[in-house]
Amino acid sequence: MTDGTRTALGRIGIWTFAYDGQPAGRVRESAAELEELGYGAIWYGEAFGRDTVGQAWLLLSATRRITVASGIANIAFRDPIATATATRTLGEAFPGRYVLGLGGHRVDDTVHEVDGYPVPARGRALHTMRAYLASMDAAPSHGPTPDPAPRRVLAALGPKMLRLAAERTWGAHPYFVPVEHTARAREIMGPDAFLGVEQAVVLDTDLSRARELATAHVAGYVAMAPHQQANVRRLGFDDEDIVGGPSRRLVDAIVAYGDADAIRRRVRQHLDAGADHVCLQVLTADPAALAAREWRELASALLPT
Repeated sequence: MTDGTRTALGRIGIWTFAYDGQPAGRVRESAAELEELGYGAIWYGEAFGRDTVGQAWLLLSATRRITVASGIANIAFRDPIATATATRTLGEAFPGRYVLGLGGHRVDDTVHEVDGYPVPARGRALHTMRAYLASMDAAPSHGPTPDPAPRRVLAALGPKMLRLAAERTWGAHPYFVPVEHTARAREIMGPDAFLGVEQAVVLDTDLSRARELATAHVAGYVAMAPHQQANVRRLGFDDEDIVGGPSRRLVDAIVAYGDADAIRRRVRQHLDAGADHVCLQVLTADPAALAAREWRELASALLPT
């Protein structure tokens, strides 16, 4: 059977948090433009803006062809039955166009706070995700069955979660990873699993300014996200790269910055290392603003005409 979703995604998509802070009308206009520019997919995060289901519906209803993918839907935010039924509904309404990315870095039984709001932990990550997928699969269905069934991917980083992604879902959506991780992920998951990699980029020929923005991005994640710090340590980065602010070596591994050619080279490196798809998160001085100018410039430089 032809994998229509993989074909539709193409090689390059856009990843963004910025839609959370934009009015619905602006989101619809932007999504339609990304589709017309030729991107294969729109990936979006989930924090405390729009919930992942509502955001998907907004993006899908504003477009006709482009794939819309949660990157990721946080499993700490909703019951697996709610996720299962919502996914079926989106799959029925927009056949073949919705990809459910699942994740959530609850790694123990402590309470995690987001903007001061306590989000309870669900337990150890691998066991929790395995149980969550099983609960989704067991959820009864008394409505129409979507055809094709929506694809699922996991925000997998470590070897065990990557194996689970290959065994129980369509594949993996790693975030905040260098090219070396892509090569390892492909080796672990085998040749058939989907691998859609997020790549942060700064499109700015002023390299000093671009590197400053890239450094701030990397510093934020290694400081606030223990799972991301653990992942880069698995890849050979150590205290010299992390403590007291990220090293140039770590920043350059995580963020591609400079002109469009520099970003094209990084995309090609991920594809050569085994990625099926690379979604670009364009970093700007205002993270809440849409990177519309950069999206247009990158489309002109990177996408087939």
